[in-house]
Order: sequence, then structure tokens, then C-alpha cells
Amino acid sequence: MNIVETKLKDCYIIEPNVFGDRRGYFFESFHLKKFTEATGLAVNFVQDNQSSSSYGVIRGLHFQKGVHAQAKLVRVLSGRVIDVAVDLRPGSETYGQHEAVELSADNRKQLFVPRGFAHGFSVLSETAEFSYKCDNYYNKESEGGIIYNDPELNIDWKIPFGKENISDKDAVLPLLADLLKK
Repeated sequence: MNIVETKLKDCYIIEPNVFGDRRGYFFESFHLKKFTEATGLAVNFVQDNQSSSSYGVIRGLHFQKGVHAQAKLVRVLSGRVIDVAVDLRPGSETYGQHEAVELSADNRKQLFVPRGFAHGFSVLSETAEFSYKCDNYYNKESEGGIIYNDPELNIDWKIPFGKENISDKDAVLPLLADLLKK
């Protein structure tokens, strides 16, 4: 497994070594010891989630606050997405910056999103199945978010204007600047 640093501290792209033959393929999707040695981060995943979405869906940008913050290891089981992590850690040298990476069933890349980050994705294929591990349990009272089209973040979701499919809940999330006022 190849672990690649992104421009955001503690946020990594994981590229598996895939072993294929006439029967199919095998790869190790996560190895705690290798991950910890490469990153210096200790994680203990306690919850797995999966979603299915159609083209144009943008989910996010979501995060959990305080003691319920979550690190996530995300990947695509079928289809193709643009996956986005936004650094929300106060005092971080990359605060307010984002990383966007294409994850797909074909490239088998994963993104490790540390605690203190917002996360979201857009679906580029007809459908996509998205899976992620969390190192903390979901807590409804601790959820937060940032509007997907925040001009300060200027994220290119790779979905043409008017083709976005946003939940009612995500469509009214605040701007990043408004989070600072709370």
C-alpha cells in the first residue's frame, strides 16, 4: 500500500497494491501497522457506513464537532466521485483549504480524512456506492456542515451548474465564514 501526503496536514491518499490474475484481483484496503508507521497517526475505526447515490448528487460538506469529531477512511466500491476534505482545525496552517481527489472503483484510491475536517463528495458516474470507516460514533447533536458552493472554498465538484442534486438539509448549510461567528 502506498500512502501519499496531500497538501493538508494529516490528510492522506492511500493507493493499494492490486494483485490481479485471470480470476480477478486482491488488495489490502487497510493495514493499521503500515498506516501508523507511514503517518504517525493512530486510528481505531469503530463504525462503517455505506451510501448509494446517482449522478450529480453532492453530499456534504459534513463534520462532527467536539468530542464526537470523526476521522474517516473513504473509498468507492462502484462508480466515480470527487471526494473533498476541508481543514477546519483552528490554528492549522492549512485552515480553510481543501483537497479534492477522484476516487473510483477503477483506481481503488482511498482518502484518509482526519478529525477536524469537513468532508463531502460529488457523484460523476451514473451511480456510485461509497463506503467509509469512522473512528468515532455518529452523534446527531454534534453534526455540522458548510454549504457545498461556498465561494471562499471555491470547490470544483465537476458537476455542471443546474445538474447538482443537493438535499434540502445540505442546501441551507452555512458558509465557512459564518462558522467562525458561532
